[in-house]
Amino acid sequence: MFRRVYSKIMMSRKPVSPRDFVPRFFELFSPDKQKRYTPAAFGKDLIAGVTVGVVALPLAMAFSIAAGGTPVQGLYTAIFAGFFISLLGGSRCQIGGPTGAFVVIIFAIITRQGMAGLIAATVLAGVMLIIMGLTGIGRFIKFIPYPVTTGFTAGIGLLIFSQQIKDFFGMASAASSPEFLAMWAGYCRAFSTIQPATAAVGAGTIAVILLVRRFAPRVPAAVAAVAAATAAAWLLGLPVDTIGARFGEIPRTLPLPALPVFDFSRMGELLRDSFAIAMLAAIESLLSAVVADGMTGDRHNANMELVAEGIGNIASGLFGGIPATGAIARTATNIKAGAVSPVAGMVHAVTLLLFILFLAPLAGAIPLASLSAVLIVVAWDMSGLKRCIGIIRRSPKSDALVLVISFALTVMVDLTFAVEAGVVMAAFLFVRRMVEVTDIRSGAKTAGTEILYGAPPEPDRMPAARKGVEIYEITGPFFFGVADSLRHILRNVAEHPRVFILRMKDVPAVDSTGISALESFYESCVREKTRLILSEIRDQPRRALEKAGLLAALAPGGVQPTLEDALREAEREAP
Repeated sequence: MFRRVYSKIMMSRKPVSPRDFVPRFFELFSPDKQKRYTPAAFGKDLIAGVTVGVVALPLAMAFSIAAGGTPVQGLYTAIFAGFFISLLGGSRCQIGGPTGAFVVIIFAIITRQGMAGLIAATVLAGVMLIIMGLTGIGRFIKFIPYPVTTGFTAGIGLLIFSQQIKDFFGMASAASSPEFLAMWAGYCRAFSTIQPATAAVGAGTIAVILLVRRFAPRVPAAVAAVAAATAAAWLLGLPVDTIGARFGEIPRTLPLPALPVFDFSRMGELLRDSFAIAMLAAIESLLSAVVADGMTGDRHNANMELVAEGIGNIASGLFGGIPATGAIARTATNIKAGAVSPVAGMVHAVTLLLFILFLAPLAGAIPLASLSAVLIVVAWDMSGLKRCIGIIRRSPKSDALVLVISFALTVMVDLTFAVEAGVVMAAFLFVRRMVEVTDIRSGAKTAGTEILYGAPPEPDRMPAARKGVEIYEITGPFFFGVADSLRHILRNVAEHPRVFILRMKDVPAVDSTGISALESFYESCVREKTRLILSEIRDQPRRALEKAGLLAALAPGGVQPTLEDALREAEREAP
């Protein structure tokens, strides 16, 4: 299985071409009549865009409030980032904006560096995303193991749930620490300040969401629940905290763009936070694009999507917004509502813009407890409890361990560190699996031959070799994870042969460490007066070894196209 995965990775290493950076929106102007955008298609996009805009309205405000920002920052993010992600993106129906995955990391950054630090990190993360896209890294983000993403997504869900307890119950003096244990310790101390009316609004909101999902699945559950909670609180005159009471009236104008302020004395911390934002945005946006492909039968352009995500985040930061990425739930809503092109995502942004310009005062009456209830449901959906249990029960122990570590680091340390550790664990997990499928083994049918690495060769697979000729073959990629094995072969062979044939028919690639190991092996052969012959070298290893000068260093006839030719060449040396 892992050989197939490696082959897919190697096949994806095609050069990045200008065609990789054509936004899907531009396809609407294709001269092909079958792809031409029609008024009927615009009608579908208009309905879908307005629908998803209404759905995004409470979520954008809720995510921003939960992260430590203001409601209008969430709206600015959905408007500016959402518009550019749709306009320039590589996915036909992707919806961009603030998401639950960013709540935890934004909260931590604001706690450490303030809002100015967050905006600077958002813009810098946008630059990183553009670089990822332009360099073709987008094709490789998808290979981060599922246990890693599942682990920190579940951890994010738990942290989002924990952060909503204060507003859900109306606690007066709960601790605002981003640390998980300190947060819950604060809730325990503030237990006596729970407001029954606020808790009732929150519980009622969750009940409405569940009922709408069950009996009217076509209705946006979050919108219906927030509207019902707002109406109930206003009609009954409930003493609950609202958006207007805490944040004031939402401005009915758009801000002017402003460059972020970079604190160069804390540039190391800023780069670390920016990298975490960029990685999380890349992972979630491409995951959302894959989900969209599955629903539409389309195929997204990963590199162009990352470039668009980067531009969207830069725009969001310049207008005072927060980080944005592809939103899976809103993208799915967009598709189900009939969207056929990126125009729907642009209409979604315009819908939110019109709300700010004409209906902003209505948002002031929304109870904060209802938004907290919406995020609690989002947190439950994100946690994927069944998925986590399934991986732990049915997957290899290494996968289960990676999941648990990712989850624990997210909850107990912080998401920035968890993302970085997740990337490192992904690399080590891949290396470990590739080591398991790469063999270095003896293949000659000679007396006394000992198999040092891997399984025995298949019967009669290799032709017989004369005494004094050893045949070894490498199966799988020859890279730093397995290169050390080769260094021990010659010393472990009982009698140093006159000729050593190294078969490389099944080596798809070699890296610099593998080249170094081959050079050291060649030097050992020279010292032991053993001739080294390489056979059946594939294209990438041949180019790498030629560039390193190893092939030129071999004696004439040191590289042979087939094993039979290598054996005939060895006959001249063996006694």
